[in-house]
Formats: sequence, C-alpha cells, structure tokens
Amino acid sequence: MSLAGVASDPGKTRGRRHEEVGRVVRGPRDMFQRDRDRIIHSIAFRRLRHKTQVFVAPDGDHYRVRLTHSIEVAQIGRGIARALGLNEDLTEALCLAHDIGHPPFGHAGEDALKAAMQAHGGFDHNGHTLRTLARLECPYPRFDGLNLTWETLEGLAKHNGPVRRPGWALADIDAEFPLDLTSHASLEAQVAAVADDIAYDNHDIDDGLRAGLLCLDQLMEQPFVAANFAGVERRFPGAARERQLRELVRDQIGVMVNDVIAATQANVAGAGVATVAEVRAAGRTLGTFSPELARQERDLKRFMYANLYHHPSQLAAAEGARQVVASLFAAYVDDPRRMGKDWAARLPDGETAMVRHIGDYIAGMTDRFAIDRFAEIHGRDAVPEALKHA
Repeated sequence: MSLAGVASDPGKTRGRRHEEVGRVVRGPRDMFQRDRDRIIHSIAFRRLRHKTQVFVAPDGDHYRVRLTHSIEVAQIGRGIARALGLNEDLTEALCLAHDIGHPPFGHAGEDALKAAMQAHGGFDHNGHTLRTLARLECPYPRFDGLNLTWETLEGLAKHNGPVRRPGWALADIDAEFPLDLTSHASLEAQVAAVADDIAYDNHDIDDGLRAGLLCLDQLMEQPFVAANFAGVERRFPGAARERQLRELVRDQIGVMVNDVIAATQANVAGAGVATVAEVRAAGRTLGTFSPELARQERDLKRFMYANLYHHPSQLAAAEGARQVVASLFAAYVDDPRRMGKDWAARLPDGETAMVRHIGDYIAGMTDRFAIDRFAEIHGRDAVPEALKHA
C-alpha cells in the first residue's frame, strides 16, 4: 500500500540517537517496524500485563489490564492509519508503547509518586514512558535505552499535542535528542491518541458492566449509547442481553472509528497540508473526532468518571493504592537496601538523583509486586483491605 503525502516515511526518518553499526538485522524490516518490535520485546512492555487499567489487580481473567488495552489501541490505530494512508507500523509502535510509563495502580499510583517526588521535579507517566524507553530499558551492549527513532520518541512525547512545559524526565530526553516539543506531532501520533480514547471509552464500559459497577439503565441515560443500543436491538431483537451489550461496544467503536477517519480527512483537506512537515506546522490537531462526536465523547467520559472511575469501590482501591506507593517510597528513602542489591548498588549520589532512582524502581513495579513488597515490610495484615484480593 502506498503512503499518503502526510504520512511518515521510514526511509526519511530523522534517525536514532545512537548510530548502530556492525549488528545483525533480522529480516527486511524498516526503521519503524524495528521500533515496534523493540517495544514488543521489551521487559517494560511485558510488565503491562499486571498493571492496572481500570481495576486494581482484578480477580477475573477477563478484565482489561494495561497490556491488553495497549494491544486493543494498536488494533484500532492500525485500522484508522490504513484508511488514511498513514504509516501503520509507526502508528502501532506508538499505540503499543503509549502506557509503558504508568506506575502500578494506574492514576492512583501516579498521584502518590507525584506527591512523593514533588520536591524533586515530580512524576508524570508520559515523561516516564520516554525515560523508560530511552534510559532505563537497556538490552544493548553499546548504549542505554531501546534507541528508538526520532519519530517514535516524538510521537510518544507529543501524541496529546505540543508540550510547552515539559517535566524533568521529558526535558532530559529532549536535551539529548531534541524532539521539537512545541510543534504538533505526526498524524500517526495523533491517530494513536484518538485510538486510545476510542479503546478505553468502550472497553471500560464492557469491564464496568462485567464487574456490576455499571448497568444498562445507567448507560441509557447517555444519548450516544442509547442510540447505538437501539440499533443493536433492532438488528438482534431475540439475542441474549450479554451478546447485545458486546455488540453495542463493537458498534460504538465502529461509529467512532468511521467518524475519526472522515473528520481527519476533512481536517487535512481544510488545512491544506500535503506533507508530514506541514502537519507538524499546522498549528492544530488534525486527527480528531467531528465536533458533534467530540461533544458526545466528552459527555460519555464525564458519565464514566461519575459512575465507574469514581465508584465507591474504585475510590477505596485507589486510596489503598496510594497508601502502598507512599509507604514503599518512604521505606526506600529510609533504607535503599530494601530495593534489593541491584537497585541499591546503582543508587546515585545526591538527594534528587536518589529520589528519582527510587521513583524509577517503584514506577516499574506491577500491582502485585508492589503489594508483595509492601507486605514484606509491613506484614500481609497491613495491606489495605481493598487490595487484599491481589
């Protein structure tokens, strides 16, 4: 398939931070395909299988976790990229890697780390994604990081738009390998961002229904959901309710994907852009929902926050998660040897460097690993009640 003029071309990449010479290349892969493969084979990517998406260390095997969410985002992102003539491999790489910087327990864990590290620059998961891929993941003999292309790092840094005040982690990467943080990213990165919204808007509904925290009557209060479910009932009037609900999720994803494709094509044409450089200089995001669907999607998000993400059981789990992360951080500051000999041996000099090193260690933990480390220090009985199932 030929690429559109606004697509990223792996033959015209701005390259990698470190030159790679004399190494064996496995098969006829281009630069973006190699980036995708490096992400998939990384330890940080594998850890996503035990990191919170919505539910902390869920009991059931059928709930999403960060890993399955990332795969689902990649499937949606590739479909949109294909329809728009964009580079599918770069889009997939960005989708697969976009959540690698999340600490255990999702946003609750991030809030606790941010508070613990506030005096030393704080913490944000997007900056930590870049730090993980460019600094902490070290499988190669000659350099730190995965040595991903400029386009992949740029897309991860700016997939939600220009970054005018980067945190310390992103600023550190940018200082070494400038990512033009104040411009917009490629269309592939913009597609990855909207694919993330589509995936979690709909799959979180699926998981919320499965967990019994959402019910159909609540969902019918949302006009977008109600209209799509009415269509499902017309097509499948005798189907079991569970199958109708799964069809609803698929239909909504389809509606959103088709809307993004049409809206993005219209935006590109309206902006008069014809190259990836012009996309970056357009001054606005071009990979978007239409205005009407964007309004409906915002309403759906508000509903999900009120009824799922801020459900009392979810708030209890989040509070327990913050307690675990804050306690672990304090314990490691008090005695870094508790991190284990490998991490303790690499403890840097200086308070800020030490705090950030401890932050790196905790951010890499899975939910279960963090709970187990907490139990080692404080005893299993001290584990917050909402996390004791893990």
